[in-house]
Amino acid sequence: MALPFFFEENLNNQPTFVLNEDTSRHIVQVLRMKKGENLKITNGKGQVLTYQIINETKKATEVKIVSTEKHEPPTQRIAIAISLIKNNSRFEWFLEKATEVGVSEIIPMLCERTEKQHFRYDRMRNILISAMLQSQQTWLPYLHPLSPFRQVTGLKDHAQKFIAHCDEDTKESLLRKIDNLAGPTIILIGPEGDFTKNEIDMAHQNNFISTSLGSTRLRTETAGIVAAVILNHLK
Repeated sequence: MALPFFFEENLNNQPTFVLNEDTSRHIVQVLRMKKGENLKITNGKGQVLTYQIINETKKATEVKIVSTEKHEPPTQRIAIAISLIKNNSRFEWFLEKATEVGVSEIIPMLCERTEKQHFRYDRMRNILISAMLQSQQTWLPYLHPLSPFRQVTGLKDHAQKFIAHCDEDTKESLLRKIDNLAGPTIILIGPEGDFTKNEIDMAHQNNFISTSLGSTRLRTETAGIVAAVILNHLK
């Protein structure tokens, strides 16, 4: 049986470590773990430590190191830049599934037709953490601050850049567009109502390539996951 898996951002290699209150409470009250039992903790940056409980309390459970592991980062960095949508639960679903699939970066965007303007960063990051742990991964996707479309199209650190939209344009399926990924890749996913022509033109001016995610019109969050799955398959 797999050991319980937790997240602690500030792991260190000291012989003993005191877990934060939320993790301690979950260990003691939910899992009913006791002194002498083992658990695993990751910092979301590839480091995984196996610990043994030496003192269980609801506020500050103390553990000692049993073993350490270091996992290499994903060989291919995939970024999904996606518009906020009105329905919070649908956007949260996207965050969860994108993390499970293995996306490296998520960039929440404000586009011309984005209706929702607010973004609860801490809540959204906690969703990523939960999804990372549930899928037994050791690298937490980097969640960017909420960013305007113009700023996202000006990013310079992606070798391959795509924009998925429904406009009648010369475009091919993302599956056919590239045989394999070479370097960090980003794809832009628009809001309900799609990108405007001005936004598509701006993306083209910044070397984004128009692409299609299929023959049907997808919801924003569905399009984000389809793109993530395709790009993850190609890496």
